Amino acid sequence: MYYGFDIGGSKIALGVYDAGRRLQWEQRIATPHDDYRAFLNAIAGLVAEADRRTGEPGSVGVGIPGMPQTDDGTLYAANLPAASGKPFTADLSDLLGREVRVDNDANCFTLSEAWDDEFRHLPVVMGLILGTGVGGGLVVNGKSVTGRSYITGEFGHTRLPVDALEALGRDTPLRPCGCGQRGCIEGYLSGPGVAWLWQHYYQQSLTAPQIIALWQAGEPRARAFIERWLDVLAICLGNILTLLDPHLVVIGGGLSHFDFLFEALPQRLPHSLLPVAKVPRIARARHGDAGGMRGAAFLHLTE
Repeated sequence: MYYGFDIGGSKIALGVYDAGRRLQWEQRIATPHDDYRAFLNAIAGLVAEADRRTGEPGSVGVGIPGMPQTDDGTLYAANLPAASGKPFTADLSDLLGREVRVDNDANCFTLSEAWDDEFRHLPVVMGLILGTGVGGGLVVNGKSVTGRSYITGEFGHTRLPVDALEALGRDTPLRPCGCGQRGCIEGYLSGPGVAWLWQHYYQQSLTAPQIIALWQAGEPRARAFIERWLDVLAICLGNILTLLDPHLVVIGGGLSHFDFLFEALPQRLPHSLLPVAKVPRIARARHGDAGGMRGAAFLHLTE
């Protein structure tokens, strides 16, 4: 059996999956914030209950919002203060008496989608999250690619390409980003980025869902705005696709509910790719909130 934990600042979610990758049981509890031992014991308690239910010790995978292991072997996760700075992977493995695999939550999202029955035969799958931020992951032959510092797939912190700046308008400010840089694409392509751009162009405060609703109603400014935003998204995504050349791009996050995205991107992407490049399949993520648990569980499907 495969146990997958999706651990965030407010909840610890466990999903138990069988050999056919089917969910058998799930449970959620609150995340301990102040006590590292309580944090470890909370996870261990869920593992013990899962073992009792399944009658066997399952493999354990964990997805967290941060860097699973820094150079000194400790976890970095600002939203998990009880565990950040601690040797979490080693300590949990010792406590459970079995190997624990840990990856960041964006990689787990991508891994969950890559192991979908329809997609699992595809060698290279890219996950793209368009929500409060912009992130994602990369899966090659069924295994997530973490990179040197677990930042593979942090697409939101690449900078605006020059042709994207042309599409936005040369006078568009290079926005400061929380990472310390300026002009990161997250500042323009995320949900808050969409709202900021609308404010920049029209001096009016609207959320991304409100802007999309205006677009759906045929409001002229919203129509022109969304066309421009889609052009910028295609330009930025085209650069990433030229580097990775995936067979599939799976999009999640709040903006993935904008249906026109999946019609518009395949039409726009060829202008930002090499002439010989094939536009990959662009699909909406299928597993929603369960993606973190699924992907964490599937960390044990490949060596």
